[in-house]
Amino acid sequence: LFSLFTQVFGLSSVAQVVLGKGHSGQYLSINMAFGIGVTLGIYAAGGVSGAHLNAAITITQCVLGNISLPKLAAYIIGQFLGSFMAAAAVFAIYYDAIYDYTSGNLTVSGPTATAMIFSTYPAPNVSLQGAFFTEFMATIMLILGVLVIRDEKNNGAVKSAQPMLTGMLVLGIGLGMGLNTGYAINPSRDLPPRIFTAMAGWGMDVFTGDHSWWWVPVTAPILGCLVGVFLYKICIDLHNQPVPETQKEQASTETS
Repeated sequence: LFSLFTQVFGLSSVAQVVLGKGHSGQYLSINMAFGIGVTLGIYAAGGVSGAHLNAAITITQCVLGNISLPKLAAYIIGQFLGSFMAAAAVFAIYYDAIYDYTSGNLTVSGPTATAMIFSTYPAPNVSLQGAFFTEFMATIMLILGVLVIRDEKNNGAVKSAQPMLTGMLVLGIGLGMGLNTGYAINPSRDLPPRIFTAMAGWGMDVFTGDHSWWWVPVTAPILGCLVGVFLYKICIDLHNQPVPETQKEQASTETS
């Protein structure tokens, strides 16, 4: 449910920009919509699951021993189902507009391509290696930002502000690193909608196109998360001083 809540904002903004031919939004509006969706998704899911909306981060948490394998499976299944349903919802909302825009010819590439509404695809001038590195680095920035925002031993934000700051983080990544690949930075954001498009009329081109690009936004974010956590541990966490209990109590009192 929470992934659906988050994804509908982002995917529908892409649909509006593409199908509106630039008259109903721009690249900035897409980034803002994804940031808003992430913010609201974390506010909604924070108390239930700790806001597990990204499969790469969830897998990293399991590798670190912070969540169990059953919880890993449950979270990822929930993320994938929510994302798949979001793609279906956006397709239903914009069904008429999609068929008017494409004249009923659903394609992955070409002047009336619409598959990019639902999943990411690399820019024509970017190599597969360059695209992989972009996703890898963007996800490193994501996990570093998330850890900075939530690290109570460092200078972490108050809990109520963390969702908004995470949404701003996603906005910043989109503004700075979205050109090459559309910044998937999340396997559960990219793969389920791709499966939906394969079933909904775009066919297997969504997997075979662009040198079988589909596996990059699945693997690169996972590797980026793992490397990002390692970098944070080495560069910041090992140098943090534990917060004295008196300061914790004082901060809690001030927040209240």
